Amino acid sequence: MSQSSNDSLTRIAASSYLNTAPLIWSFLYGSKQGAVELFTHKSPSRCAEMLRNGEVDAALVPVIEYQRLTDVAIVPDVCVGSRAAVRSVVIASKQNNLKKIKRIALDDSSRTSVALVKIIFREFLGFEPAWQVAPPDLRTMLEHNDAALIIGDPAMKIPRDKFRVFDLATLWHDYTGFGFVFAMWMAGTKSAEQVRVINFRAARDEGLAHLDAIAASNADQTLAREAIKDYLTRNIAFQMDEDMMKGLQLYFDLAHKHELVDLSKPFELMKA
Repeated sequence: MSQSSNDSLTRIAASSYLNTAPLIWSFLYGSKQGAVELFTHKSPSRCAEMLRNGEVDAALVPVIEYQRLTDVAIVPDVCVGSRAAVRSVVIASKQNNLKKIKRIALDDSSRTSVALVKIIFREFLGFEPAWQVAPPDLRTMLEHNDAALIIGDPAMKIPRDKFRVFDLATLWHDYTGFGFVFAMWMAGTKSAEQVRVINFRAARDEGLAHLDAIAASNADQTLAREAIKDYLTRNIAFQMDEDMMKGLQLYFDLAHKHELVDLSKPFELMKA
């Protein structure tokens, strides 16, 4: 969905998952409505492709893509992360122990979480199952696999009485002691000047001030209003802290160690 077709507006993209709602509410309904051309209903991986292809000036991008994209800078402070349990990035399995898993289907809309799963198995569990990239349909994914990586809203709707669900942020925290960052706003360096005037922090804060409205508009039979508010306040962290920054650096280093990225370049933050 494009909010505008005005060619002079800065173009930004974000997925339409519930965990992005506080970051884009201001652009859709709040004080920044009409200030940008916003593309939503895109998977996180598609947002990265749009930024890479120059289709947008900035995007909420899976963090692993910072190591794969050229000529991009990170918008500081604003993120989609978790300090402990995230709930919406999980491995679902009928096995009760990760060490019993031989084959995993990987959600093809994910980039950061796919790399995180591989790091968890290679670095912390000491073995590697077979991988299959697949569309995020749990039933189909488990037809020929022991487990499935599911991200976003569908992950929270997996019946916990039928599957063992392993929370990736919890696993990461258990093994490292750090929080985890899944996505951040990134801007193409050629677009930095026009992106710099967008106050993503203020947009986040305005969205967080309207969690009641966000919860009401996203509630359904599976996730009630209070469950959504709880998720967006207790499970998702929208602001970086030192612990999450250390976790992100470790994640980049381990991704490089396990040859999931070609290098581990230092953070280049977009200047205010």
